[in-house]
Amino acid sequence: MAPPSPPRFDITPEHEASKSRYFYRQFFVKTPALSAKDAQLHGKTVLITGGNTGLGLETARQLIDLGVSHLVIAVRNTAKGEAARKELVARRPASPCTVDVWALDLSSYDSVVALADRADKELQSLDVAILNAALYKITETFNPSTGYEEDVQVNYLSNALLATLLLPVLKSRSKSSKAPGLSAPPRLVLLSSDAAGWVEFTERTSRPLLAAFKTNRVGGFAMQERYGTSKLLGQLFLTELASRVPAEAVTLVAVNPGFCYGSELGREGNGSVLGFLVDVLTRIIGKPPVMGVRPIIHATAGFGAGKEVHGRYIEDGLLRPMAPIIYRPDGEEIAKLLWDETMAELSFAGVEAVIRDMGK
Repeated sequence: MAPPSPPRFDITPEHEASKSRYFYRQFFVKTPALSAKDAQLHGKTVLITGGNTGLGLETARQLIDLGVSHLVIAVRNTAKGEAARKELVARRPASPCTVDVWALDLSSYDSVVALADRADKELQSLDVAILNAALYKITETFNPSTGYEEDVQVNYLSNALLATLLLPVLKSRSKSSKAPGLSAPPRLVLLSSDAAGWVEFTERTSRPLLAAFKTNRVGGFAMQERYGTSKLLGQLFLTELASRVPAEAVTLVAVNPGFCYGSELGREGNGSVLGFLVDVLTRIIGKPPVMGVRPIIHATAGFGAGKEVHGRYIEDGLLRPMAPIIYRPDGEEIAKLLWDETMAELSFAGVEAVIRDMGK
């Protein structure tokens, strides 16, 4: 199946990825809120990773306000997850929403597989999965189990595995649900970033590609570069995945919430001089979480039946270009190479068969 043809935008990918557009979005663009009527989330079940803090927690709040009946927040620290669950229930006592806390450690393939298995066995319905959890390392660190740099492991490989394993659960559980307003297919939402369009991505010439992320970065570790690269890999993967999974089975969407304060993405810098400077910068430039979450809600419940957003990127509640490389011939070549290597890396979980079955 051929990848979806690039949609027509009112802005070029290069202009969209420019710093001038970034600051314009940060300071002047306000995403409109979706109403409960427009969102049609009443009676639905949503799973969100990293739902105990920052943007994940604010997303959970807004989803409950929009009428979600069952919310699963998948978190690394279940004690913190329980505290978040109590806060959600206490602040919205009139809501009929049930909130559950499940364990998920994205640095572990075993934990990802266990969560997907649990969803398959325990959830009677699943209509949306929001892959929000991410990592922003300030020092170069390699995963002890896989050998990959941790940003790439968590933000790309483990999320690619989780996205794939949740596809059949979304497809089957959403069809079996009797909740109202389910004319649209289930959705899988992957959080992305402006930073994907800024990176040098020097690893793009490496063959094999993924192996380049098992060694020290040439020129030294650059935290923004590596974080952005991990998000770019996610965009490349989503584009390829969307070409193989029909939109009517599961609609796949990438979304950029923008740079927000209170997200705790930079929590590794807490207590350091660098962390203090980042906190100051974040307060100056960053959006409040309540605004940053609005694009996520649009990606979750906007755009009607969802076919127009399948395999696309949402920003400020609008369809926007992904990183410029996505639309270049070399980007298409890299995306195919990355796809093949990712399928090989995740072959232990039978991912190719899972994806193949989604077209049946």
